[in-house]
Amino acid sequence: MPVYEYFCRKCEKPFTATMHVAEHETEVPECPTCGRKEEVERWMSSFTAKTSRKSTGY
Repeated sequence: MPVYEYFCRKCEKPFTATMHVAEHETEVPECPTCGRKEEVERWMSSFTAKTSRKSTGY
C-alpha cells in the first residue's frame, strides 16, 4: 500500500498515512495529533519508480 503525506493546519504538523489508492481519492485521514479531518491537506510527495530496463541516458 502507498504511503501518502499530509499536513494538519490546526497542529501545523506533517504526518503520513498508509492507505489504498481508492481510499486516498475519496477519504481524508484524521490528524494523529488532534484527531481533526477538517484541517488536513494533502502534500505532494516524491516517489521513485523502479523498472527492469536500464536507462539509456536520453
